[in-house]
Amino acid sequence: MFTLHKTDEHTQARLGTLKLAHGDVQTPIFMPVGTVGSVKTMVPEDLHGMGAEIILGNTYHLYIRPGLEVIREFGGLHGFVNWDKPILTDSGGFQIFSLANQRKIDETGAHFQSHLDGKKIHLTPELAVEIQETLGADIHMVLDECTAGTATYEEARRSMRRSMRWAARSRAARTRTELAQFGIVQGCMFEDLRTESIESLTAMNFEGYSIGGLSVGESKPDMRRITKHCCDRLPQDKPRYLMGVGTPLDLIESIAVGVDMFDCVMPTRNGRNGTLFTSKGRVNIKNTRYRLDKGPLDENCKCYTCQNFSLSYLRHLFMAKEYTGQRLLTLHNLTYYLELIREIRAAIAAGTFHELLKHHQGLWES
Repeated sequence: MFTLHKTDEHTQARLGTLKLAHGDVQTPIFMPVGTVGSVKTMVPEDLHGMGAEIILGNTYHLYIRPGLEVIREFGGLHGFVNWDKPILTDSGGFQIFSLANQRKIDETGAHFQSHLDGKKIHLTPELAVEIQETLGADIHMVLDECTAGTATYEEARRSMRRSMRWAARSRAARTRTELAQFGIVQGCMFEDLRTESIESLTAMNFEGYSIGGLSVGESKPDMRRITKHCCDRLPQDKPRYLMGVGTPLDLIESIAVGVDMFDCVMPTRNGRNGTLFTSKGRVNIKNTRYRLDKGPLDENCKCYTCQNFSLSYLRHLFMAKEYTGQRLLTLHNLTYYLELIREIRAAIAAGTFHELLKHHQGLWES
């Protein structure tokens, strides 16, 4: 399923290929987030045009709406959303974390109410597998319990060990072996707990491994420390997925320590909120300096937005709260992320990744 082609001689950055049910994916890779079966303001044609190789969906949200009955009618999520490339789905573990005030966790799973209609849901490891296999996700996650970055050692250990028991149940529940299943490393900010989690998961021989429980309130140095600790101990011949991360600098610095896969709502959410990522750094489209600016958002970008519209017009659309503005800004941000990933791959192949890393550290930390 995963072929490792090269590891950079100056860092731990890697080039690889994932062979999945709906096609091959080159790594490192960034996956646009389509939580409810749609990358916000985008259509598949947009995603194909910017070179997206795989997108992400969410088990919890798709389970409560439109529901498995609808998905089955279309033969899976691919047919329903008209996407013919790979899809990865999260198990719903993050919703267990984010709905903390509405749920109860016990050994069987998570009990909570739908945020739509209040319907009671009992999400177990086995149900999470059933939902994701019904969706037909090329890669699906085991159900886990995500802990806050501020958890105590005892809280983190108790939660991590429960997640490992859930991982074993998820592995046993798997029926569609053509679909890859990833385990999720937990253990909060504690290195010995992360090591214990990795040892438990690798004994189960998952097709890949996710690093969970980061970007949940911890400091950047802690995130970097735990990411490196996990990558140093995860198998070399399996893909590594850092969940829910992050900024362009997060991506390139995490790739430098051995991460292969990323997802994050940042490019889409920030685009809708007027913050853009460009080859010269961040741009706040609300800034009055752009009111009469006839130039493009990013003169080095080949996306539809930058090739056709001025900063002045984009600012006008945003200030007027026009949906067209949200779409154009999202399109640019996603294009920037995917082009950055392609640039990173090329640099690893050429042996110049360490130079690219220094450039982006200067660009985003300045």
